[in-house]
Amino acid sequence: MENPHAERQAVLLERILKNASACTEMILELNHCVEEILRANASVKIAADLATKYRKNVQYNLAATTLHEAS
Repeated sequence: MENPHAERQAVLLERILKNASACTEMILELNHCVEEILRANASVKIAADLATKYRKNVQYNLAATTLHEAS
């Protein structure tokens, strides 16, 4: 005796697999886009890191100069 729900379950399973495949495709596309953005932003990150280091050096030297002048 055949399962009366087998056809319905097969259709639902096919839809689930199709949606999962489409979702996987979209995630791969999203990953590709994120990689492009990261590559494009690499120079901005380098500039930001340099600016941060410069600011820290200025603060350190300013503090050292202020301490030296006070003594």
